[in-house]
Amino acid sequence: MNAAEVENLNQRFQKESTEQILGWAWEQFGKRAGIGTSFQGAGLVMIDLARKNGFNFPVFTIDTGFLFPETIQLKERLEDFFDLEIEGLLPDLSPEKQAEVHGSELWKRDPDLCCTMRKVLPLQNKLSELDCWITGLRREQSDTRANIGIIELYIFDENSGREIVKLNPMANWSRDAVWKYLHDNHIPYNPLHDQGYRSIGCWPCTTKSNGGPNERAGRWTGFNKVECGIHTFMARKA
Repeated sequence: MNAAEVENLNQRFQKESTEQILGWAWEQFGKRAGIGTSFQGAGLVMIDLARKNGFNFPVFTIDTGFLFPETIQLKERLEDFFDLEIEGLLPDLSPEKQAEVHGSELWKRDPDLCCTMRKVLPLQNKLSELDCWITGLRREQSDTRANIGIIELYIFDENSGREIVKLNPMANWSRDAVWKYLHDNHIPYNPLHDQGYRSIGCWPCTTKSNGGPNERAGRWTGFNKVECGIHTFMARKA
């Protein structure tokens, strides 16, 4: 796939529904495409749309070892609701081993390193098995995501030249539309959302937000950090 093909698909997908975009991915990649989710609302909508249309993509999540208990319980509820197994990607080091090697509460001293070890590296291992990574990113979420394409092409391995397609079928959805779909379809969601948490990650680095336009304002409070790194570690080709 080259830049011109990606641009043509982006123009096409702007006019198509999420179901049609997912259908294209299923036809092109089958189970070599996978949905990655941290159980935010958009990802749950996307899993539901895929399942209802017979697109049985594998689904995975990154279990950092620092997830809220509510998030862990939600994973089990979603597996029952969707009747599927959600693969948990684990870091090499347990939280206890990380504290032993790097010192306690690494996230307070070097959150980038903590995120790299606990999120980026496990994701890299998983993406080595896939040709297409499907995400729940939305343009409305934050300034850093405002210009994402519905389809993007990344260089996964510079040495081999291997590329990977990144698909963001929920890019155009608003927060209100996501939550209307969740409620209308009775999809289980994280109860922390009802307590003022708009974006939910690891418990040490997630706080309640003030309800402003930046949905991710409650992440890494006090640091000049807005992304964990899983969406920025690869070089974008197109």
